[in-house]
Amino acid sequence: MDLDALSAARSAEWERLDTLGRVRRLSGAEADELVERYRAASADLADIKTSAGRSIEGDRLSTLLARARLRLTGTSDSVLRQIPRFFVLQLPAALYRLRWTTLVIAVAFVAIATLAAVWISRDAQALAALAPQAQLEHYADTEFAEYYSENPAAVFAGTVWTNNAWIAAQCVMFGITGVWPLMVIMQNAVGIGTAGGVLFAFDRGDVFLLYIAPHGQLELTCIFVAAAAGLHVFWAWVAPGPRSRAHALAEAGRSLATVAIGLVFALAVAGIVEGFVTAQPWPWPVKIGLGTLALAAFLVYMLVVGRAAARQGETGDLTEYEAGTPRLVVG
Repeated sequence: MDLDALSAARSAEWERLDTLGRVRRLSGAEADELVERYRAASADLADIKTSAGRSIEGDRLSTLLARARLRLTGTSDSVLRQIPRFFVLQLPAALYRLRWTTLVIAVAFVAIATLAAVWISRDAQALAALAPQAQLEHYADTEFAEYYSENPAAVFAGTVWTNNAWIAAQCVMFGITGVWPLMVIMQNAVGIGTAGGVLFAFDRGDVFLLYIAPHGQLELTCIFVAAAAGLHVFWAWVAPGPRSRAHALAEAGRSLATVAIGLVFALAVAGIVEGFVTAQPWPWPVKIGLGTLALAAFLVYMLVVGRAAARQGETGDLTEYEAGTPRLVVG
Protein backbone atom coordinates (compact mmCIF):
# COMPACT_ATOMS: atom_id res chain seq x y z
CA MET A 1 0.00 0.00 0.00
CA ASP A 2 1.21 3.50 -0.89
CA LEU A 3 0.59 5.49 2.29
CA ASP A 4 1.17 8.82 0.58
CA ALA A 5 -1.40 7.99 -2.08
CA LEU A 6 -3.93 6.84 0.54
CA SER A 7 -3.38 9.95 2.64
CA ALA A 8 -3.85 12.17 -0.37
CA ALA A 9 -7.04 10.34 -1.38
CA ARG A 10 -8.54 10.36 2.11
CA SER A 11 -7.24 13.66 3.46
CA ALA A 12 -10.50 15.53 2.85
CA GLU A 13 -12.52 12.79 4.58
CA TRP A 14 -10.13 12.70 7.53
CA GLU A 15 -10.24 16.46 7.87
CA ARG A 16 -14.02 16.33 7.87
CA LEU A 17 -13.88 13.66 10.60
CA ASP A 18 -11.59 15.94 12.62
CA THR A 19 -13.96 18.86 12.16
CA LEU A 20 -17.04 16.89 13.21
CA GLY A 21 -15.15 15.52 16.24
CA ARG A 22 -14.59 19.07 17.47
CA VAL A 23 -18.13 20.37 17.00
CA ARG A 24 -19.74 21.14 20.36
CA ARG A 25 -23.30 20.37 19.27
CA LEU A 26 -24.03 18.06 16.36
CA SER A 27 -27.23 18.16 14.36
CA GLY A 28 -28.90 14.90 13.42
CA ALA A 29 -27.36 14.93 9.96
CA GLU A 30 -23.92 15.75 11.36
CA ALA A 31 -24.16 12.91 13.88
CA ASP A 32 -25.02 10.46 11.09
CA GLU A 33 -22.14 11.79 9.03
CA LEU A 34 -19.77 11.44 11.98
CA VAL A 35 -20.72 7.77 12.33
CA GLU A 36 -20.13 7.17 8.62
CA ARG A 37 -16.80 9.00 8.66
CA TYR A 38 -15.80 7.07 11.78
CA ARG A 39 -16.49 3.71 10.15
CA ALA A 40 -14.66 4.63 6.98
CA ALA A 41 -11.64 5.95 8.89
CA SER A 42 -11.58 2.81 11.04
CA ALA A 43 -11.37 0.70 7.91
CA ASP A 44 -8.56 2.92 6.61
CA LEU A 45 -6.67 2.55 9.89
CA ALA A 46 -7.04 -1.24 9.75
CA ASP A 47 -5.61 -1.25 6.21
CA ILE A 48 -2.71 0.95 7.26
CA LYS A 49 -1.81 -1.20 10.28
CA THR A 50 -2.13 -4.42 8.28
CA SER A 51 0.01 -3.20 5.39
CA ALA A 52 2.51 -0.82 6.99
CA GLY A 53 2.33 -1.39 10.74
CA ARG A 54 3.13 1.65 12.89
CA SER A 55 3.26 4.87 10.89
CA ILE A 56 2.81 8.61 11.26
CA GLU A 57 -0.36 8.49 9.20
CA GLY A 58 -1.75 5.69 11.34
CA ASP A 59 -0.96 7.55 14.58
CA ARG A 60 -2.67 10.68 13.32
CA LEU A 61 -5.71 8.73 12.22
CA SER A 62 -5.84 6.93 15.60
CA THR A 63 -5.97 10.32 17.32
CA LEU A 64 -8.82 11.48 15.08
CA LEU A 65 -10.74 8.27 15.72
CA ALA A 66 -10.22 8.54 19.49
CA ARG A 67 -11.65 12.06 19.49
CA ALA A 68 -14.58 10.97 17.34
CA ARG A 69 -15.25 7.94 19.54
CA LEU A 70 -15.29 10.14 22.63
CA ARG A 71 -17.71 12.46 20.84
CA LEU A 72 -20.00 9.55 20.01
CA THR A 73 -19.92 7.73 23.34
CA GLY A 74 -19.69 10.70 25.66
CA THR A 75 -17.65 11.00 28.82
CA SER A 76 -17.58 8.79 31.88
CA ASP A 77 -20.07 9.28 34.67
CA SER A 78 -19.36 11.91 37.28
CA VAL A 79 -18.07 10.83 40.66
CA LEU A 80 -21.45 11.59 42.22
CA ARG A 81 -23.03 9.02 39.89
CA GLN A 82 -20.23 6.47 40.24
CA ILE A 83 -20.41 6.33 44.06
CA PRO A 84 -24.00 4.98 44.26
CA ARG A 85 -23.20 2.43 41.53
CA PHE A 86 -20.12 1.30 43.43
CA PHE A 87 -21.99 0.64 46.67
CA VAL A 88 -25.23 -0.67 45.15
CA LEU A 89 -23.85 -2.82 42.32
CA GLN A 90 -20.08 -3.21 42.00
CA LEU A 91 -19.07 -3.88 45.60
CA PRO A 92 -21.92 -6.23 46.60
CA ALA A 93 -21.52 -8.17 43.35
CA ALA A 94 -17.79 -8.62 43.99
CA LEU A 95 -18.51 -9.74 47.56
CA TYR A 96 -21.18 -12.16 46.37
CA ARG A 97 -18.67 -13.88 44.09
CA LEU A 98 -16.56 -14.71 47.14
CA ARG A 99 -19.28 -16.25 49.30
CA TRP A 100 -18.30 -19.92 49.02
CA THR A 101 -14.56 -19.33 49.25
CA THR A 102 -15.18 -17.16 52.30
CA LEU A 103 -17.17 -19.95 53.93
CA VAL A 104 -14.40 -22.50 53.32
CA ILE A 105 -11.80 -20.13 54.78
CA ALA A 106 -13.99 -19.44 57.82
CA VAL A 107 -14.41 -23.16 58.53
CA ALA A 108 -10.67 -23.77 58.14
CA PHE A 109 -9.89 -20.80 60.41
CA VAL A 110 -12.19 -22.02 63.17
CA ALA A 111 -10.77 -25.54 62.91
CA ILE A 112 -7.15 -24.36 63.16
CA ALA A 113 -7.89 -21.94 66.02
CA THR A 114 -9.81 -24.64 67.91
CA LEU A 115 -7.01 -27.19 67.49
CA ALA A 116 -4.43 -24.66 68.71
CA ALA A 117 -6.57 -23.71 71.72
CA VAL A 118 -7.21 -27.32 72.69
CA TRP A 119 -3.54 -28.23 72.35
CA ILE A 120 -2.30 -25.25 74.40
CA SER A 121 -4.92 -25.62 77.13
CA ARG A 122 -4.40 -29.36 77.60
CA ASP A 123 -0.65 -29.75 77.05
CA ALA A 124 1.31 -28.46 80.05
CA GLN A 125 4.61 -28.55 78.15
CA ALA A 126 3.20 -26.53 75.25
CA LEU A 127 1.76 -24.01 77.69
CA ALA A 128 5.05 -23.73 79.60
CA ALA A 129 6.95 -23.15 76.36
CA LEU A 130 5.04 -19.92 75.77
CA ALA A 131 6.12 -18.02 78.90
CA PRO A 132 6.65 -18.45 82.65
CA GLN A 133 3.63 -19.52 84.68
CA ALA A 134 3.26 -16.20 86.50
CA GLN A 135 3.36 -14.23 83.26
CA LEU A 136 0.74 -16.43 81.64
CA GLU A 137 -1.50 -16.19 84.69
CA HIS A 138 -1.21 -12.39 84.67
CA TYR A 139 -2.09 -12.38 80.96
CA ALA A 140 -5.17 -14.51 81.57
CA ASP A 141 -6.37 -12.66 84.68
CA THR A 142 -5.61 -9.05 83.73
CA GLU A 143 -3.66 -8.27 80.60
CA PHE A 144 -6.01 -9.80 78.03
CA ALA A 145 -9.05 -7.80 79.17
CA GLU A 146 -7.07 -4.61 79.83
CA TYR A 147 -5.86 -4.57 76.23
CA TYR A 148 -9.30 -3.31 75.19
CA SER A 149 -9.37 -0.39 77.62
CA GLU A 150 -5.77 0.71 78.17
CA ASN A 151 -6.01 3.38 75.45
CA PRO A 152 -8.70 5.98 74.70
CA ALA A 153 -11.55 4.41 72.77
CA ALA A 154 -11.12 6.60 69.68
CA VAL A 155 -7.37 5.97 69.50
CA PHE A 156 -7.82 2.23 70.00
CA ALA A 157 -10.60 2.02 67.39
CA GLY A 158 -8.52 3.94 64.86
CA THR A 159 -5.47 1.78 65.51
CA VAL A 160 -7.22 -1.55 65.07
CA TRP A 161 -9.10 -0.23 62.04
CA THR A 162 -5.98 0.86 60.16
CA ASN A 163 -4.14 -2.32 61.13
CA ASN A 164 -6.93 -4.61 59.97
CA ALA A 165 -7.55 -2.59 56.80
CA TRP A 166 -3.86 -2.90 55.94
CA ILE A 167 -3.98 -6.67 56.51
CA ALA A 168 -7.05 -6.96 54.27
CA ALA A 169 -5.42 -4.86 51.55
CA GLN A 170 -2.31 -7.05 51.67
CA CYS A 171 -4.42 -10.17 51.21
CA VAL A 172 -5.85 -8.74 48.00
CA MET A 173 -2.69 -7.07 46.68
CA PHE A 174 -0.41 -10.03 47.35
CA GLY A 175 -3.06 -12.62 46.63
CA ILE A 176 -1.44 -13.43 43.31
CA THR A 177 1.28 -15.26 45.24
CA GLY A 178 -1.28 -17.75 46.52
CA VAL A 179 0.73 -17.94 49.74
CA TRP A 180 0.13 -14.59 51.40
CA PRO A 181 -3.62 -14.95 52.10
CA LEU A 182 -3.07 -18.45 53.49
CA MET A 183 -0.22 -17.20 55.67
CA VAL A 184 -2.40 -14.39 57.07
CA ILE A 185 -5.22 -16.80 57.86
CA MET A 186 -2.85 -19.31 59.46
CA GLN A 187 -1.08 -16.70 61.59
CA ASN A 188 -4.31 -15.19 62.84
CA ALA A 189 -5.90 -18.56 63.53
CA VAL A 190 -2.89 -19.79 65.50
CA GLY A 191 -2.62 -16.46 67.32
CA ILE A 192 -6.26 -16.43 68.40
CA GLY A 193 -6.13 -20.12 69.23
CA THR A 194 -3.05 -19.63 71.38
CA ALA A 195 -4.60 -16.73 73.28
CA GLY A 196 -7.76 -18.74 73.82
CA GLY A 197 -5.75 -21.76 74.93
CA VAL A 198 -3.95 -19.73 77.57
CA LEU A 199 -7.17 -18.30 78.98
CA PHE A 200 -8.91 -21.68 78.96
CA ALA A 201 -5.92 -23.21 80.74
CA PHE A 202 -6.46 -20.76 83.60
CA ASP A 203 -10.25 -21.18 83.60
CA ARG A 204 -10.79 -17.82 81.91
CA GLY A 205 -12.31 -19.16 78.72
CA ASP A 206 -15.49 -17.20 79.30
CA VAL A 207 -13.49 -13.96 79.33
CA PHE A 208 -11.85 -14.88 76.03
CA LEU A 209 -15.14 -15.59 74.29
CA LEU A 210 -16.95 -12.59 75.72
CA TYR A 211 -14.22 -10.14 74.70
CA ILE A 212 -13.72 -11.60 71.23
CA ALA A 213 -17.38 -12.05 70.30
CA PRO A 214 -18.56 -8.40 70.02
CA HIS A 215 -16.09 -7.18 67.40
CA GLY A 216 -14.60 -10.48 66.23
CA GLN A 217 -17.67 -11.57 64.29
CA LEU A 218 -17.43 -8.80 61.71
CA GLU A 219 -13.68 -8.26 61.93
CA LEU A 220 -12.76 -11.87 61.23
CA THR A 221 -15.39 -12.17 58.50
CA CYS A 222 -13.77 -9.22 56.72
CA ILE A 223 -10.37 -10.92 56.90
CA PHE A 224 -11.90 -14.11 55.51
CA VAL A 225 -13.39 -12.14 52.61
CA ALA A 226 -10.07 -10.41 51.92
CA ALA A 227 -8.25 -13.75 51.87
CA ALA A 228 -10.89 -15.15 49.51
CA ALA A 229 -10.42 -12.18 47.17
CA GLY A 230 -6.66 -12.72 47.15
CA LEU A 231 -7.06 -16.41 46.35
CA HIS A 232 -9.45 -15.59 43.50
CA VAL A 233 -6.79 -13.32 41.99
CA PHE A 234 -4.29 -16.17 42.33
CA TRP A 235 -6.67 -18.59 40.66
CA ALA A 236 -7.24 -16.19 37.76
CA TRP A 237 -3.50 -16.42 37.13
CA VAL A 238 -3.34 -20.21 37.55
CA ALA A 239 -6.44 -21.06 35.52
CA PRO A 240 -7.31 -18.15 33.20
CA GLY A 241 -9.47 -20.33 30.96
CA PRO A 242 -9.69 -19.22 27.34
CA ARG A 243 -8.45 -15.74 28.28
CA SER A 244 -4.82 -14.74 28.37
CA ARG A 245 -3.28 -14.64 31.84
CA ALA A 246 -2.76 -10.90 31.57
CA HIS A 247 -6.41 -10.34 30.65
CA ALA A 248 -7.67 -12.67 33.39
CA LEU A 249 -5.47 -11.02 36.01
CA ALA A 250 -6.52 -7.53 34.93
CA GLU A 251 -10.19 -8.45 35.14
CA ALA A 252 -9.84 -10.17 38.52
CA GLY A 253 -7.66 -7.38 39.88
CA ARG A 254 -10.13 -4.66 38.86
CA SER A 255 -13.20 -6.44 40.18
CA LEU A 256 -11.66 -7.63 43.44
CA ALA A 257 -9.83 -4.40 44.24
CA THR A 258 -13.30 -3.07 44.97
CA VAL A 259 -13.43 -5.60 47.80
CA ALA A 260 -10.34 -4.10 49.44
CA ILE A 261 -11.95 -0.65 49.24
CA GLY A 262 -15.27 -1.87 50.60
CA LEU A 263 -13.66 -3.73 53.49
CA VAL A 264 -12.13 -0.47 54.68
CA PHE A 265 -15.65 0.68 55.58
CA ALA A 266 -16.71 -2.65 57.09
CA LEU A 267 -13.55 -2.79 59.19
CA ALA A 268 -14.21 0.75 60.34
CA VAL A 269 -17.48 -0.50 61.82
CA ALA A 270 -15.66 -3.43 63.44
CA GLY A 271 -13.11 -0.98 64.84
CA ILE A 272 -15.87 1.16 66.33
CA VAL A 273 -17.38 -1.90 67.99
CA GLU A 274 -14.00 -2.98 69.35
CA GLY A 275 -13.10 0.49 70.58
CA PHE A 276 -16.42 1.72 71.90
CA VAL A 277 -18.40 -1.43 72.77
CA THR A 278 -16.15 -4.35 73.75
CA ALA A 279 -14.66 -2.72 76.86
CA GLN A 280 -17.88 -1.07 78.05
CA PRO A 281 -19.43 -2.26 81.36
CA TRP A 282 -22.64 -3.16 79.57
CA PRO A 283 -24.45 -6.51 79.79
CA TRP A 284 -22.72 -9.02 77.58
CA PRO A 285 -25.88 -9.87 75.63
CA VAL A 286 -26.05 -6.22 74.57
CA LYS A 287 -22.42 -6.09 73.47
CA ILE A 288 -22.50 -9.40 71.64
CA GLY A 289 -25.87 -8.46 70.15
CA LEU A 290 -24.41 -5.28 68.67
CA GLY A 291 -21.59 -7.28 67.14
CA THR A 292 -24.04 -9.80 65.74
CA LEU A 293 -26.15 -6.98 64.30
CA ALA A 294 -23.10 -5.54 62.54
CA LEU A 295 -22.25 -8.96 61.08
CA ALA A 296 -25.84 -9.55 60.00
CA ALA A 297 -25.90 -6.21 58.16
CA PHE A 298 -22.69 -7.13 56.35
CA LEU A 299 -23.98 -10.58 55.37
CA VAL A 300 -27.26 -9.16 54.09
CA TYR A 301 -25.30 -6.67 52.01
CA MET A 302 -22.97 -9.40 50.73
CA LEU A 303 -25.55 -12.11 50.03
CA VAL A 304 -28.87 -10.38 49.39
CA VAL A 305 -27.81 -7.13 47.77
CA GLY A 306 -24.91 -8.93 46.09
CA ARG A 307 -27.19 -11.59 44.63
CA ALA A 308 -29.48 -8.92 43.20
CA ALA A 309 -26.49 -7.13 41.65
CA ALA A 310 -25.12 -10.39 40.22
CA ARG A 311 -28.48 -11.11 38.60
CA GLN A 312 -28.12 -7.81 36.75
CA GLY A 313 -24.84 -9.05 35.28
CA GLU A 314 -22.53 -7.21 37.65
CA THR A 315 -19.20 -8.81 38.58
CA GLY A 316 -17.55 -5.94 40.42
CA ASP A 317 -15.49 -5.00 37.36
CA LEU A 318 -15.45 -1.57 35.76
CA THR A 319 -17.91 -0.73 33.02
CA GLU A 320 -16.89 -1.37 29.44
CA TYR A 321 -16.41 2.36 28.96
CA GLU A 322 -13.99 2.53 31.88
CA ALA A 323 -12.15 -0.76 31.30
CA GLY A 324 -12.14 -0.80 27.53
CA THR A 325 -13.93 -3.08 25.09
CA PRO A 326 -13.48 -6.70 26.18
CA ARG A 327 -11.67 -9.12 23.91
CA LEU A 328 -13.91 -11.89 22.65
CA VAL A 329 -12.60 -15.41 23.16
CA VAL A 330 -13.80 -18.85 22.06
CA GLY A 331 -14.99 -21.28 24.73
